[in-house]
Amino acid sequence: MALSQGMCLLAVRNDEELGKLLKGVTIAHAAVLPNINPVLLPKKPERVAKEPKSPVKAATKSPKKA
Repeated sequence: MALSQGMCLLAVRNDEELGKLLKGVTIAHAAVLPNINPVLLPKKPERVAKEPKSPVKAATKSPKKA
């Protein structure tokens, strides 16, 4: 199995020691690691807690006849 530039980039960037050693190095023809600053992501709307279903509704249904 051949070692691609992308695999090298992932190994270097995900390893603390290799990352420090090769901090300023550019690996040619390697992809860019996905990284989006959380500040730039859209904000999720806050969920409103739903009230629990009342047992009265379940009791008012008529039973099915066999």
